[in-house]
Amino acid sequence: MCFFDQHRFVCGDWKWGHFRQHCAKEYRIGETCGMKLVMQTVPVGQKCKLCEKIDTKIRRRAAEVERVNRWQREGSKFQASIGKSVDLIRGLDSELYDLQCERNRRLQGIGAQSAQHQHLG
Repeated sequence: MCFFDQHRFVCGDWKWGHFRQHCAKEYRIGETCGMKLVMQTVPVGQKCKLCEKIDTKIRRRAAEVERVNRWQREGSKFQASIGKSVDLIRGLDSELYDLQCERNRRLQGIGAQSAQHQHLG
C-alpha cells in the first residue's frame, strides 16, 4: 500500500499524482507494491478532460440548434443546410450520450474506490 498524491478536479473526478512514500511491504528501491493509497488530495481548479469534452459538445450543439432556428425563421432557402445541421445535431447527441455514460462509469468507480480507501484506513 504505497502512497500517492491524488489530483481532484472541480467536477469530482480525480487522477493519481506523484508517488510519495513506500509502504512496509515494498523493499525494492524504485518499485511500488501495486496498491495505491492517497497521501494527500490536491485540488485542481478545472474540470477533467472528459467534462471539458462534454462542455465543448454541448456548446457546439447549442450553436447548431441556434443556426437551424435562425434558418427556419428566414424561410425555405436553407433546407439543405438545415438537414445537414440536423444530422450533425443527431451525431452530437450520440457522442454526448456516450461521453456521459463514460462519465457516470467513472463516477461510480470513484465512489467504490473512496469506500475502499475509507475501509482500509
